[in-house]
Amino acid sequence: MSPALFPELPPDAFAKQDTGNDLDFYAPPRLVTHIDEGAVAALTQLYRKQLPAGGRLLDLMSSWVSHLPDNREYAEVVGHGMNAVELEANPRLTRWFVQNLNQDPVLPLGDQAFDAAMACVGVQYLQQPLAVFAEVQRVLAPGAPFIVSFSNRCFPTKAVAIWRALDTGGQAALVQLYLERAGFVNIRVNLLADGVGGDPLVAVIGLTPQP
Repeated sequence: MSPALFPELPPDAFAKQDTGNDLDFYAPPRLVTHIDEGAVAALTQLYRKQLPAGGRLLDLMSSWVSHLPDNREYAEVVGHGMNAVELEANPRLTRWFVQNLNQDPVLPLGDQAFDAAMACVGVQYLQQPLAVFAEVQRVLAPGAPFIVSFSNRCFPTKAVAIWRALDTGGQAALVQLYLERAGFVNIRVNLLADGVGGDPLVAVIGLTPQP
């Protein structure tokens, strides 16, 4: 990521401690949840409110579970991730693809093909966040939400330097900056779980512009 795209950030903001191949790192399947039951329930409730029933969804940086409401049906749920075994095990995905967004941020998806997009606990690993977020905006219909959620858990050697340097409020502001710079509007930060007695969870939501 060129520092010129985020001049307010340090030049090494998107460096990682582990510079090895990301696909190799994620090769062993991890069929676990990365947030606890309380955080999962809060995220599912948000999805129930924000994701259009019967809509076309993009689940970015997905795994073996998408945290979608059990009692909601969607026209299509396309999953992206880093591990084929995990994605194959996800019963909510209509189809899926594996792609290292740090090497190739261009999504193999059509313009305005989706009515909403989600990225759960993966934003901290993106080294080209503006390119990825701009691609998400491209594949979303006008007025569609992009829900980016995160907790305080991560693989620290794979998280970018700026993420590891910030507290929760700073991380929320960083995601908001990504969304703003990629052209999303009506951005809001939602504290879904405060972390008292369980995992914290924050969701930052932006909408694609209307014509």
